[in-house]
Amino acid sequence: MPTRKRPPGTLVLLVRHGQTPTTGRVLPGRAPGLHLSEAGIRQAENAAARLAGLPLAALYTSPLERAQETAAATATATGLAPVVEPDLLECDFGAWTGESLATLGRRKEWRALMTSPSTFRFPGGESLAELEARMVSLLDRLRGAHQDGVAVCFTHADPIRAALTFAMGAPLDAFHRVNVGTGSVSAIRFPHDTPPVVLGVNSLHGPLDDLVPPTGSLA
Repeated sequence: MPTRKRPPGTLVLLVRHGQTPTTGRVLPGRAPGLHLSEAGIRQAENAAARLAGLPLAALYTSPLERAQETAAATATATGLAPVVEPDLLECDFGAWTGESLATLGRRKEWRALMTSPSTFRFPGGESLAELEARMVSLLDRLRGAHQDGVAVCFTHADPIRAALTFAMGAPLDAFHRVNVGTGSVSAIRFPHDTPPVVLGVNSLHGPLDDLVPPTGSLA
């Protein structure tokens, strides 16, 4: 008898928002009012062009402006309305919100963040363990809501790192070993009844069609 084919499972695409005027200089966190720069708008348009040919089932976005503006380009290209998802929000950096990275890098706490993220909590804010927990919960919900479909999420670097670290089965202390550039696309597939598979990390250029297996292919 021929082997029975199984559906490919859920594909979740994680898109970091485009560049802003403070990217690489300031830790903006959840502070409102930060918008895409001209370079960030171009990155959003590039991501939209790459995503437009995929059979997307849904668009989700962080509540922050920079993520919503990045999602808007894909919404225009695909005709899908973005859904604001609170769990895609940036990590709560607490008292560090708005601080320059140069200043933070001179603090002893910064070394703890870099070397032991699994035990680190931002002063007055969220721990990276809590960030990972909410991202894992979100991924589980997306897997249930879009079985055998494709969902794209517009969010921030740290939530994407947390999702990828979990999906790779890596310890949270490997968090900073994953690079997530502005405008990049990362991909996680959730096959049926087996662990997740990371299909791509920090993809910035080229087609994404190979992430979606043909209908009826093995998971």
